[in-house]
Amino acid sequence: MAGVARFQLVALDTPDPEGLARFYADLTGWEIEPHDADDGWVQLRSGSGATIAFQRAPDHVPPRWPDAGHPQQLHLDFEVDDLDRGETDVLALGARKAEFQPGTSFRVYLDPAGHPFCLVID
Repeated sequence: MAGVARFQLVALDTPDPEGLARFYADLTGWEIEPHDADDGWVQLRSGSGATIAFQRAPDHVPPRWPDAGHPQQLHLDFEVDDLDRGETDVLALGARKAEFQPGTSFRVYLDPAGHPFCLVID
């Protein structure tokens, strides 16, 4: 079945688009696209064309996962070969480990802007 639209990207609000783009570039190895640093929009693209964008939002209030009173809007999952090594790496990049960890095949972290993301093993 043909859809009405094609997926383009995921955009995350952040007070610091440059900094958050650098965090995810270091996490994924994807490239930050050339951009005007003053426009408040930075895109990170994989070799296959997947894109994460970072939009300046000076009033961004991070979610308090898993607090339903101020819930996440979405989260990103990244597959790793080893959770312990992945954890060491993302913490060194500036992530924080979420206090609540509901599973054993994945771990939840917060990026520098407070967005939850997971490292998962298959």
